[in-house]
Amino acid sequence: MPMSRPRILITRRWPETVEQFLTERFDVTLNEGDKPMSVEAIAAAMADYDAVLPTVSDKLPAAVFAAGHLCAKILANYGVGYNHIDIAAAKAKGIVVTNTPGVLTDCTADIAMLLLLMVARRGGEGEREVRDGRWSGWRPTHLIGTKVTGKTVGIIGFGRIGKAFAQRCHFGFGMDVVFYNRSPVDPAEAARYGARQLASIDEVLAAADFVSLHFPGGAENRHMINAERLARMKPSAFLINTARGDVVDEAALAEALETGVIRGAGLDVYEAEPQVPARLKALENVVLLPHLGSATQETRVAMGMKAADNLIAFFDGRDVPDRVG
Repeated sequence: MPMSRPRILITRRWPETVEQFLTERFDVTLNEGDKPMSVEAIAAAMADYDAVLPTVSDKLPAAVFAAGHLCAKILANYGVGYNHIDIAAAKAKGIVVTNTPGVLTDCTADIAMLLLLMVARRGGEGEREVRDGRWSGWRPTHLIGTKVTGKTVGIIGFGRIGKAFAQRCHFGFGMDVVFYNRSPVDPAEAARYGARQLASIDEVLAAADFVSLHFPGGAENRHMINAERLARMKPSAFLINTARGDVVDEAALAEALETGVIRGAGLDVYEAEPQVPARLKALENVVLLPHLGSATQETRVAMGMKAADNLIAFFDGRDVPDRVG
C-alpha cells in the first residue's frame, strides 16, 4: 500500500463494517446524508479523488468523464450491473471499472422466487386487503390464484442467478424449466438444474407459465421485452423481473396487464428508479418491490468487501479480480 493513502469517495452509505474496513486502509469520504449524488457532483469527484465507489443508483454517463484531467483511476462499483456507467468513456480515460459478481446470486434468486410466489398466489393483494381492514373472512372464491408446483418456468439468461433460480424452481417446486441463453449451455450442465435450453426467446415465452428475466441491461438489451414479445406469452402467464428495469418496456407491460395479454407480473427493478410508473402502481395484478434483490445483511457486506478487494488489488498494482472495463 502506498505511503500516501489513496483518496476515495463512497457515493452512498455502505454497511458499517465495510465502511470501517475501507477507512482503515484508505482516505475515505462518506456521503453522510446518503442522498443520491448528481451527475455534476460525481463528475467533480472524478477530478478530485483517486477512486470513486458508485452504486447502481448513480448515473455515470459520458459527461462524467468529459473533463480534461481526471484524478480517478478506478470505479469500484457496488453491484453486479454496470449499465449506469459509460464503460467506453471510462476506458477512453484509462479508468478501470469493477463490479461485485457472485456474492448476490442466492439472494437475488430468492427474491425472484418470492415474486413468483406472491404474484401467483396473489399475496400482495391479500396483504393489502388485511391491512386495509377489507378482509371479510374465508370463502371458496376469495383471491383464487395459480398453482406453482408442476408448472413451466422460462428463464431468459442462464448465468449464475438464472441457474440458482432454476434450481429453486425445479427441485423446490417440481417445475419444468426451459431457458434461453445467448451462448449454448452443455445439456449435462443444464440438467444439473433440471433445465433444457430452447433456441430462442420467443420459444421460451410461448412455452412458459412464468417467465423470469436474468440478463444484463444497457443499450443492447433495452426493452428486450416489448409489446410484441409480451404478446407471445400465454394469457395465463406471469412475468418476473429481477434483472434491470430497462430490459422491459414498462408502458407495454402496463398495457399487457391492463388488457389481459398476460395475467400478472412481479417486479423488483424499474427503468427510472426510484420512479415507478403510475399505471403499474394502480394495478392489482402486479407485485412491486423496491429493488430488494441483494438486500440481506450477509450479501450487502459481501458486496462491499468484494469492491474493497478490487480496490486493494488495484492500488497494490495487482490484477483486479472483477474488472468489467
